[in-house]
Amino acid sequence: MWIALDGVGHPLDAPAGSAWEQDLPALRPLVDRGAALDATLGIAGQPQSGTGQCCWLTGQDAVRIMGEHFGPHPGPTLQRLLTRHSLPVRLTQAGARVALTNHYAPAFFEAQRRRARLGCFPFSFQAAGLPLNPSGLPLVSASLGLDYRAPWLEQTLSLTDVLTLGTALGRCARDWDLLVLDLWFSDLLGHAGRDPTPGEVTRAARSYLVRVDALLTGLLSSGAEVVLSSDHGNMENLRVKAHTLARVPLAASFTAVSGPGTVVHGGQWLSAWAGLPEADREG
Repeated sequence: MWIALDGVGHPLDAPAGSAWEQDLPALRPLVDRGAALDATLGIAGQPQSGTGQCCWLTGQDAVRIMGEHFGPHPGPTLQRLLTRHSLPVRLTQAGARVALTNHYAPAFFEAQRRRARLGCFPFSFQAAGLPLNPSGLPLVSASLGLDYRAPWLEQTLSLTDVLTLGTALGRCARDWDLLVLDLWFSDLLGHAGRDPTPGEVTRAARSYLVRVDALLTGLLSSGAEVVLSSDHGNMENLRVKAHTLARVPLAASFTAVSGPGTVVHGGQWLSAWAGLPEADREG
């Protein structure tokens, strides 16, 4: 199971009083045992989801290919890269069983019919010929049960529900080669930050990490192998509204991660974990 956080910098680069500073008995030890990866790749500007997630999904330097940090959605250049080299595409071509476990509401598909603007994860799975909202799996809302609107209070799932959902996902993972969850909601909360930070924003960010912790607890209790990553910094510093230059986590439940140094290396590490050979590099 690959949990892909969006816009959550590593706690080592978070300011005092961040959402990381609370009791997260499953999540924090996992992250602390992992690596803190550079997301800037030596290019000026704020890292973005389009290029950052492409790095994770392909193991290639999407920032160098674009010549800049780009996002949030992949344009034609990044779409070509994902179509050729993304993890879902390559695994499907190798005969593996893979699925994106996000739940997409009817409003999402209606919006796509009006203007197609898929993020990197749903685009990659569709490029692999795989459906969104796959049948036979417990699907997960990216908000993990919080309302999508401020003040982002609990709406659909209790913490116990989230833990139960994690356990169910972990059991299903035994029959799949890779399940992926794109938790983009953390970036939405990060963009609500400012100085001084409103109390409702701080509470929502803290609540969200508690829910990620509950989901992870359920996954681990089922015996699932779990990898956790993030594409760029944001929610770890709610004193600013924009993305940050913070390093990002790569962690695994089954091993200490120490080799990768950047998000490109993180993507290469993911491909190797999934059993794929190194892909040809794009110019």
